[in-house]
Amino acid sequence: MVRKRKELPEVNELVMGTVRRIFEHGAFVTLDEYGGLEAYIPLNEVSHSWFRSIREVLKVGQKRVFKVIRVNRAKRQVDVSLRRVAPSERKAKLYEWKRAQRAEKLLELAAQKLGKTLDEAYEEVGWKLEDYYGEIFAGFEETALHGKDALEQAGVREPWASVIEELAKAYVKISRVKISSIVSVQCLQSDGVLRLREILTAWKGLEKKYDNTRVRAFVVGPPRYRIDVEALDYKTAEALMKEITSAMTEKAKEKGCSIVVERLR
Repeated sequence: MVRKRKELPEVNELVMGTVRRIFEHGAFVTLDEYGGLEAYIPLNEVSHSWFRSIREVLKVGQKRVFKVIRVNRAKRQVDVSLRRVAPSERKAKLYEWKRAQRAEKLLELAAQKLGKTLDEAYEEVGWKLEDYYGEIFAGFEETALHGKDALEQAGVREPWASVIEELAKAYVKISRVKISSIVSVQCLQSDGVLRLREILTAWKGLEKKYDNTRVRAFVVGPPRYRIDVEALDYKTAEALMKEITSAMTEKAKEKGCSIVVERLR
């Protein structure tokens, strides 16, 4: 079961819950990330829409995203709401939950390989990755990209580091995004070829400013040239592409050449 380090959730925290008991006045759910801690959802926190029976909205055994609205720490009592969860929050929480499940499965595999318990895997690896990268699965992604160095930076030691690296390389696939631009450049001067070469290479070295990026430039057919930028996310790709095309545009102005940049969709 995916777990949290703390014993109780915070007010306004999004939690995964499983519906266990339903009454006319409300329902009880177990919080999956808190060791099955029971929480109560009052009838008026079930839905924005009108309903005749609470059982039209909730079903026993159903997993839903809830928002914590009250926490009594002394009595370990938690109240949650379903109607206060926005669609965007639900989507984000489900994404986080799936990543946490994948991370726990990898921790479980690592523990099995070393003859250890899952609790030990969390202590020796999971919580260290969470502290350093903000999320356990993010630590696995960094390991898939950078190998054991990513684990050592987070404080993960042998024999765990070698096993985690092996699992990350085998099971964590890093998706990339690609954006492209067409750059049309014309230099009509007698030394136009030399000027053109300087313009087309003006971006060289910029990719080193951004981790895990790739840039490919090639001829479509003079005077048109294509620039492909690959990165782990669109924000990074867009930032790098902007720098590349800006560098080429500035160099073209400097060399007295014409340049037109067109983004491909």
